Amino acid sequence: MRDAILIEDLGKRFNRYHAAKPITFMEAALTSFRKIQSVDEFWALRGVSFSVAPGEMLGVIGHNGAGKSTLLQLLGKVAYPTEGRIKMRGRVGALLDLGAGFHGDLTGRENVFVSAIVAGLPRQEVTRRFDQIVAFAELEGFIDNPVRTYSSGMMMRLAFSVAVHTDPEILLVDEFLSVGDLSFQSKCLNRIAEMKEQGCAIVLVSHDVGQVERLCDRALWLKQGTVAACGEPTVVAGQYTTEMRSQSQQRTPQRPPQLTRMGTELRVNENRFGSQEIEIVDVRLQSTSPLISGGPLCIEIEYHANQPIDSAVFSVGISQENGTSCMDVNTADMNVPIEVLKGRQTIRLWCDRLDLGTGKYFVNVGIFKQDWAYAYDYHWHVYPLTVLSEVHSKGILAPPLRWELVSQMVAS
Repeated sequence: MRDAILIEDLGKRFNRYHAAKPITFMEAALTSFRKIQSVDEFWALRGVSFSVAPGEMLGVIGHNGAGKSTLLQLLGKVAYPTEGRIKMRGRVGALLDLGAGFHGDLTGRENVFVSAIVAGLPRQEVTRRFDQIVAFAELEGFIDNPVRTYSSGMMMRLAFSVAVHTDPEILLVDEFLSVGDLSFQSKCLNRIAEMKEQGCAIVLVSHDVGQVERLCDRALWLKQGTVAACGEPTVVAGQYTTEMRSQSQQRTPQRPPQLTRMGTELRVNENRFGSQEIEIVDVRLQSTSPLISGGPLCIEIEYHANQPIDSAVFSVGISQENGTSCMDVNTADMNVPIEVLKGRQTIRLWCDRLDLGTGKYFVNVGIFKQDWAYAYDYHWHVYPLTVLSEVHSKGILAPPLRWELVSQMVAS
């Protein structure tokens, strides 16, 4: 089977402009004022090679500035490479920027026709599919309004719906779940799964490493414009996360150990990591002591911010003493935006029912930059949690169980 996407030694160079060294008016006049700026070259991508087969989904991860969006722009022919080769087999659908290709003064209806026709559908086919596109986007009551009046969520829904209804054989997506409610996100995921089954090759750029692990067949890690790793998503994501944690440690100022309310010492780069622009000052576990399996648990995090931050990601995990993760959730995956104000604030996570087996666990809490580039403050294996269960289970989970004998053969 031929690859849907084949990339060989791809490179993209940009010019970077700087203010030139000050010169006299006479020097400027003699050079016709051409020395206003100095220029140097910057390679956003260099030596990038990979392929994507039909029906395969490739996740692209990396820090800001690693070249992820530039790569999608080259694949979508929004920009052109300086060197290397791009071979795309099939019709391409692209979701590169929110509302890219939409004209703000045109209505949603008009933009659907323009975008779908540009994507390669005949006008009569767009007419036939129009109601499906609008229904999928859930914009029946707004489709004749100018797109400039749409919210970011409405615009994303319409752009996604147009892209997936034009029968692309290749789909390029940049952070497609960054806006939209949970029900629409679920609809998007189901549609993408259908497209994969039908043989569509998909390239997804995401800051959400967990999303890449769950959805993608392979992962590509871009680092400073080059391929740092490409392969099994869990392996590549693990390598990327390890480096991200290492960089967070390097940013962490050295401070003397602090004692938590539970008497555990917080030691920088041992069980505490982060820049501490936001500091976790207290963590309280509200439950019975010990927690009875199946009972509720409330985790309360008190934190202090030295300056306001538009959005941060709060993470809570529960792990065994050996480090095995039992639960790992965060506000980004649950689409809960948190604006951090200067000063002290408190956030709570309610778990209505925790069905863990008998044992000793730790609660891990963290506050991360919105794009996961580094941790503001992360406490690992600091807050102990003891669980008792009436269910005799040798595993991590101990849910309510009931055995039932359905039938029995009696020997004659």
